[in-house]
Amino acid sequence: MNSVAIKQNFRREDAVAHYLAAFKRQRASLPGSGIPWMQRLRDQAAASFAEQGFPTPRHEEWKYSDTKTLQKQRFELLTGGASAAARKHTDAHRFEGLKSHRLVFVDGRFSADLSYLDELPARAVAIPLSQALPSHVDTVQSHLGHYADMDTNPFVAVNTMLMSDGLFVHLPPGMMVEAPIHVLYLSTADGGTSQLRNLVVAERGAEATIIEHYAGPAGNAYWTNTVTEIGLNENAGIEHYKLEEESDMAFHIATMDVHQRRDSRFTSHNAALGGRFVRNDINTRLNGENAQCALNGLYVIKGRQHVDNHTRIEHVTPRTVSRELYKGVLDGWSRGVFNGKVIVHKYAQLSDSEQANHNLLLSPNAEADPKPQLEIFADDVKCAHGVTVGQLDADALYYLRSRGITKPEARSLLTFAFANDVITRMRLEPLRAHLENIIRMRLPIEAAELT
Repeated sequence: MNSVAIKQNFRREDAVAHYLAAFKRQRASLPGSGIPWMQRLRDQAAASFAEQGFPTPRHEEWKYSDTKTLQKQRFELLTGGASAAARKHTDAHRFEGLKSHRLVFVDGRFSADLSYLDELPARAVAIPLSQALPSHVDTVQSHLGHYADMDTNPFVAVNTMLMSDGLFVHLPPGMMVEAPIHVLYLSTADGGTSQLRNLVVAERGAEATIIEHYAGPAGNAYWTNTVTEIGLNENAGIEHYKLEEESDMAFHIATMDVHQRRDSRFTSHNAALGGRFVRNDINTRLNGENAQCALNGLYVIKGRQHVDNHTRIEHVTPRTVSRELYKGVLDGWSRGVFNGKVIVHKYAQLSDSEQANHNLLLSPNAEADPKPQLEIFADDVKCAHGVTVGQLDADALYYLRSRGITKPEARSLLTFAFANDVITRMRLEPLRAHLENIIRMRLPIEAAELT
């Protein structure tokens, strides 16, 4: 091994040692420390992380996303609660006109003062995971760590080792929660890391809408590492929104694993707008006839932002359906990565899958790296995928210009229409309006001129 390789390997091992040492220091104070099975799970995760280390571009799944800069930061696990300034930031991240149940976590810790859950149906549970560990032990133990694989994903391993808190939802059979459950994860501490863990269990016929919302003050460098596990029983339905508005200097890594049974329905709306380095892994397993999933994604990035979306849909049983649409708007020197894999297993006959990824480059320096994948082991299926990378359509620009619209206005109108195709798929109007306003502000033409 040459000297450069030795130096890089040393740095990598040093970064791993930093977080293993943090676990050793805080092991006794982490949620569930007095619960034997939870302690064993954390210890197993520590051993897995020590063996895997951080991924490098030599790993195929991380070919376009180098974590070297993240490793250099040495973020500290935070133990404090909400500060006085947190309320101001929390108020700034409400969705106007949205009536919802609301949980707020500040720097990885639950803030009861900033949350309200009074109107939840009597049998529905939506509480911090730290409270669920001792009070809902059977449900948590039956699902936590059963979907997200810490032995193949080192960020799941480090999250399982260090998880501080997160959302726990349990919906009993037939329960329908009409108002969305809005969870705000606010990072305020420069140099800190929040290791968040969410667990959602929907029993037979239960339905709910969940919003994961991540935000932080501009200029702060921090690391959010979150894992969400969702279990859907027969005929259950979850509509999931994830809105990432992290600081322009933040690192955001998120893994979501969904397991679906017969006749279940899962819809994901994933919007990546902030962050310096963002990675989203979304995996869903259709393990029951007539299970359906829809994955919708939008990334609007600029400067030197890096967003990597990896999705994996597994059709395990017959007559399952999946739909996927991801769109990216890239400006400046930004880079967008999309890797979408659809696997149709041997006995998943009559599966139906459609996947599309479209990228709009607004700058000659922006880069898109799409990689759609189909792995089909059944012979009676309907599968299709498509990818495009390009600039604004010259004919469409000419058409608008010929009708008296200036070039900047025409570019803005076409860019907005391109992104809005994903936004209109969202059922919640306040979230649509929020995203539309953000996109309008990023375009050269004022919002009033685009309405």
